[in-house]
Amino acid sequence: MEQVGLAATTDVTLWSLFMQAGLIVKLVMLGLMGASVWTWAIIVDKSLRFARARKQADSFEQIFWSGQSLEELYRTLSDRNPTGMAAIFVSAMREWKKSFERGARSPIGLQMRIDKAMDVTLAREAEGLEARLGSLATIGSAGPFIGLFGTVVGIMTSFQAIAGSKSTNLAVVAPGIAEALLATAIGLVAAIPAVIAYNKFTADAGKMTARMEGFADEFSAILSRQIDEKLQPRQAAQ
Repeated sequence: MEQVGLAATTDVTLWSLFMQAGLIVKLVMLGLMGASVWTWAIIVDKSLRFARARKQADSFEQIFWSGQSLEELYRTLSDRNPTGMAAIFVSAMREWKKSFERGARSPIGLQMRIDKAMDVTLAREAEGLEARLGSLATIGSAGPFIGLFGTVVGIMTSFQAIAGSKSTNLAVVAPGIAEALLATAIGLVAAIPAVIAYNKFTADAGKMTARMEGFADEFSAILSRQIDEKLQPRQAAQ
């Protein structure tokens, strides 16, 4: 009987440690495991999103600088749901067409409206790229501390076991210590990928935003020249 009891006490498989843990430590472990799953879901989603965004940006730039008519490109993209650079282009062209249809007279006012339209679209696209990165930052910073909380509770369980049995035998304290270390390990498993992914995706979002800003500036210069060509003769005639 003593051997059976000793075997049960020293069973330190991951599943047995979880089942033997107290309610608080179980909740900590479950929360951290849920955070880890959510972290990897974000990582997969963001990896696909950034890969798609880069591919779409490369494709759009190739078409845009190929010499295709801006009007034709606008008609092609306006019927879709464009994102990234294409969305910035469509917003600028839409404001351009609306202004000329209403008889725009001021080059400065028209240029400001077009730039504002592109800025709003750029901010919306950048926000989409950065979505859910805050969750990664939270998990990365809070995960180790939540795991540490589980560790403290596990060590307290070990001391209680020592006090109850009045023995410092390893078989008495091992389950509580192993439980504590498991909580710490799960916290690190959740936090480390979150921190790495947050840093990577933040850098990727910054690069994509800078790329879109560069395109917006170039396109603004192109439209500025065309505004001068269209409005100067009209102003001279007046």
